[in-house]
Amino acid sequence: MRNIQSLDIKKFLPHRAPFLMVDSVISIDDEHVATSFKIRQDDIFVVDGVFSEVGLVENAAQTCSSIVGKSYFDEDDVEGEGAKLIGFISAIKSVKVSACPKVGETIRSDANLVSRFDADDYSICTLSCTVSTSDKELLSCVLNLFIQKIN
Repeated sequence: MRNIQSLDIKKFLPHRAPFLMVDSVISIDDEHVATSFKIRQDDIFVVDGVFSEVGLVENAAQTCSSIVGKSYFDEDDVEGEGAKLIGFISAIKSVKVSACPKVGETIRSDANLVSRFDADDYSICTLSCTVSTSDKELLSCVLNLFIQKIN
């Protein structure tokens, strides 16, 4: 398991503000990841004080991508000096949104690897993810992601 105490997620995801939807990694291994994200007023997916459904899906996708993305880095690489990666959602197999969080709330996202195909410099994978606050589930989904090494 990666040393997450010193892991700066910005060094491992290609996203940057205002499109970075993960603040920190709670735990990560080859098949599961948990992340957290605090909803801020200035977030691009906040409308009338509520984080939108699109924001929840993007948070889930960024969380999911970190499971596969981490395999492109050495286990002791906490600086993100490994491969440069790009990735995108290739399919949303299912999504259920039960509620949307409000500004000031922190969401937790838990993702599990369902399947994975690796080629020389890319991976295609299916992952399931739930996003919740401390007292309720907000979203559950199954996503297909494409992740490619670009260097």
